[in-house]
Amino acid sequence: MEQVKTAAPVRRRLSPEQSRTAALEAARALLIETGPQSVTLKAVAARIGRTHANLLHHFGSASGLQRALAEHLATAVCETIKQAVRASRAGLGTPREVVDLAFDAFGREGAGALASWMLLSGNEDALDPIVETIHALVDELASEEAAHGGGVTAIHQTTLTLVLLALGDALMGPTLAKSLGLPDHAARDQAERLLTEAIDKAPGC
Repeated sequence: MEQVKTAAPVRRRLSPEQSRTAALEAARALLIETGPQSVTLKAVAARIGRTHANLLHHFGSASGLQRALAEHLATAVCETIKQAVRASRAGLGTPREVVDLAFDAFGREGAGALASWMLLSGNEDALDPIVETIHALVDELASEEAAHGGGVTAIHQTTLTLVLLALGDALMGPTLAKSLGLPDHAARDQAERLLTEAIDKAPGC
C-alpha cells in the first residue's frame, strides 16, 4: 500500500510591514505583562517566532525598538484621547470617560512605564515620538476647537494638563495619594473637574 505523504505546514511569510507590526504588538504585550525591562530584541523575537537578526533588520538596536514602540504607543494613546475628546464635545461621552481613557492609556497600557524606563536608561530621544504625536494631537484638536468657535489656548492648556496628570499618575499617583491620605482615584477626580470646567466654559455650552 502506497504511503501518503503529508505536507509539512507552510509558515506564512509576512511582509516587512506585517513583520514589524507583529514585533511592535509583541513588544507592547511584553510591556503590559511583565514591565519595560522585558522589552528586548531577544524576547520580542521569541514571542513572534523570528530571529534576533530579523529584529535587528527592522529596528537596528534595542534603542531603535524602544523608539518604535514609543511611537506605536504614542499614536494609540493620542488616538484614544482624541476620540474621547471628540465624543465628549459631541455629547456622546462624559468628562469622566475621557479622563479614564487617557489615564488607562498611560497606566494600564504601559506608556507611562515605558517613558520612565527610557529616561532612566538614558534613551531620552526615544521619547521624541510621544512628544511629537501629542503635539500633533493638540494642534489638531486646537484647529477643530477654533472651527467650533472655541479658544485655541484653552484646548492646548486642557490637553496638556490632562496628559501630564495621566502620565504622572501612571508613574507615582497611587503611592503619592496614599501618602497624602487620598484615594487612588484622586488625580482622576481632579482631571475630571478640570475637563468639566473647560467644557462648561466653552462657547455654546
